[in-house]
Amino acid sequence: MKIEIFGTGCPKCQAVERNVHRALKELGLEDRAQVLDVRDPKEMAARGVIFTPALFIDGKKVSEGKVPSVGEIMKLIGERQK
Repeated sequence: MKIEIFGTGCPKCQAVERNVHRALKELGLEDRAQVLDVRDPKEMAARGVIFTPALFIDGKKVSEGKVPSVGEIMKLIGERQK
């Protein structure tokens, strides 16, 4: 599983990263997921990111412009695994 966090390194972006790692730990998927921090504005534009932070799971944008909770991220990961 590939999880990408698009942002500028701001506090909200860091909170998303923390929540992603907590969700992966809760689900026991820490070793099976690759988490990437994407800060390149050109890549953001190419992928249609308008507001940060944005969260992509396996190439699909699942959240943008907010900090999803650990529970929300767990649900999003679960939906992508089906």
